[in-house]
Amino acid sequence: MQKVPTFRKGGVHPDDNKVFSRSQSIERLPMPGELLVALSQHLGAPAKAIKAKGDTVVRGEKIGEAAGFISADVHSPVSGTIKEIRKVTLANSVVCDAFVIIPDEIQPELSGNTEDWKTTSSSDLLAKIKDLGIVGMGGATFPAHVKFSIPKDKKVEAFVVNGVECEPYLTADYRVMLEKGEQAIEGAMIAAKIIGAERIIIGVELNKPDAIEHLRTLITQKGYPIEVMGLKMKYPQGDEKQLLKATINREIPSGKLPLDVGAVVANIGTCNAIYEAIVLGKSLYERVISVTGECIANPKNVLAPVGTKVSDLLAFCGGFKSEPEKLVSGGPMMGFSFFDVETPITKGSSGLLALAPQKKVRQTACLNCGRCVAACPIGLMPAKLYRYITHGEYEMAMQTSLMDCKECGCCSFVCPAHLPLVHTMKTGKKLGRKKK
Repeated sequence: MQKVPTFRKGGVHPDDNKVFSRSQSIERLPMPGELLVALSQHLGAPAKAIKAKGDTVVRGEKIGEAAGFISADVHSPVSGTIKEIRKVTLANSVVCDAFVIIPDEIQPELSGNTEDWKTTSSSDLLAKIKDLGIVGMGGATFPAHVKFSIPKDKKVEAFVVNGVECEPYLTADYRVMLEKGEQAIEGAMIAAKIIGAERIIIGVELNKPDAIEHLRTLITQKGYPIEVMGLKMKYPQGDEKQLLKATINREIPSGKLPLDVGAVVANIGTCNAIYEAIVLGKSLYERVISVTGECIANPKNVLAPVGTKVSDLLAFCGGFKSEPEKLVSGGPMMGFSFFDVETPITKGSSGLLALAPQKKVRQTACLNCGRCVAACPIGLMPAKLYRYITHGEYEMAMQTSLMDCKECGCCSFVCPAHLPLVHTMKTGKKLGRKKK
């Protein structure tokens, strides 16, 4: 019997809770009355505003310019008028400037023109991805043009597309594979051309058999040299380190990148955005987001403009059927808890969760049981790091590979003492950097 591919070290198996929204086809959100388009919705330096209060903007027009090497352009999701520029706090606690845009009643349609990427040079394709603000759609929001800029001394043997979506509740990528699969696999081909990849693999967990079959059928019809690999259900298989171990059996050394082992990883949603940018000339100004959880009246997968307020998404999904204990942006394992429903979504907003109250648990002293060590997919010793950080020994924590922690939450998930392990790791990283 053939073993199902997965990563070897650690990992956990939380209930996937995808039943709430997995059968819900993507629905377009009706145009909101106001959008808050943040200038910091990507990893790196915030974009620099190139529009001012009172200016009119056209859908897809650049309104924020990348302010550094690791930065990304921001585009208007609507045609309308800039009411003001003001500070907003995003779900991840980042405070930045945002355009407050009032949409026009009539919005222009996308032009029906398409471009043939096969006759376009890799450098021109890369420049277009940069100009249209494409970033990683899996949550990390790393600028795609930076990731796809391959140094001359490096070679990409494998381009691995992340269709895993291992976070509980989230089904946005799943619906993209089912409903926009043809565009996504063409986007993967475009990305592979840019980076010069020798092999293309799409990794999908086996709890999405219909998505696996659908992608394989499309690939056969198109004759694309893409392999769809069914993976064992295991969290955090969507992390690039674990995904590369599962798909091509390569481990990224501490402090290194996928490129150092001859690979590049991109999310399936990113591939769809690349297709729309290159073929349709569409900047990244909207995305699919799962609005779900036990407390949502009508869970849905929503195609919403970037800058949509959480309150508008909740209203579209019928509001709350019961009072949630918390709102989470992203997934429950690595997402961000927040409280303000006026918070806008960004390019990296994969989910909006309204979670039911949980059974209250009591935190106790560490039991030295070793479960956190067994669960850590990186092979760290979370309990030891926890002790260092809580005792203020930040340098010792840094020397004990604290920066290798991916903040996946596996340690907290299995801890019988209910210690806030992953939150302590985040704090330790911040304080450890300051001590340097």
